Amino acid sequence: MPRDFEDHCWKDIVPADILKIYQPYRRETYVGTRPALLAIDLYNLVYRGGAREPVELVDEFPSSCGKYAWEAIEPTKKLFAAARNAGLPVVYTKAPVTSEVVATNRRTGLATSNDDYEIFEAFAPVEGDILIVKERASAFFGTPILAHLTRLGIGSLILCGESTSGCVRASAVDAYSAGYHVTIAEEAVYDRSILSHKVNLFDLHHKYADVMGVEEIIDHLTTASVAA
Repeated sequence: MPRDFEDHCWKDIVPADILKIYQPYRRETYVGTRPALLAIDLYNLVYRGGAREPVELVDEFPSSCGKYAWEAIEPTKKLFAAARNAGLPVVYTKAPVTSEVVATNRRTGLATSNDDYEIFEAFAPVEGDILIVKERASAFFGTPILAHLTRLGIGSLILCGESTSGCVRASAVDAYSAGYHVTIAEEAVYDRSILSHKVNLFDLHHKYADVMGVEEIIDHLTTASVAA
């Protein structure tokens, strides 16, 4: 039985009157053709301090997403495994180690260790993966990502990573604006604020992307032709 369009993490915070306003956005969701996996900012900095509430970590690790990052590890690993098994290109983004240009106006929590912006070991790149260094929130702003996607013949993107309200959102909107079908893996994106996470996923799902469960995406990758 197909999943209802609104059967997602935001259903406990979005009231019926708002859902009625957004009814014109209801549609069938899907993974697009010729997809690539775009992994947004899965670097060590956001896992610092372990699986604790972000508010407990903010003084020592202001960039950590705490338990939300850690809860997303296993779903993200499953997504990576399915993408690699299906032969999808994998594109990573990360921030530069040093730069005067930053992704947001937050003035604390920049890298303090040499490996802060290295990709977290659970998702380590392999030969053939693409690593995009970006200075702004979007993977598309001031980077060569479009040249890579064009070279690979990519027609759609599957997004995972962080943060939902920041770099994931900016990248999803720019990908949609560039003409790509965007799928966001619900359990594989996260934020420091659960409220921001839910509200932004709701907004992205209705306007710019198809939010789908990791298992739904995996089912597609294992049963459908992704090369068409």
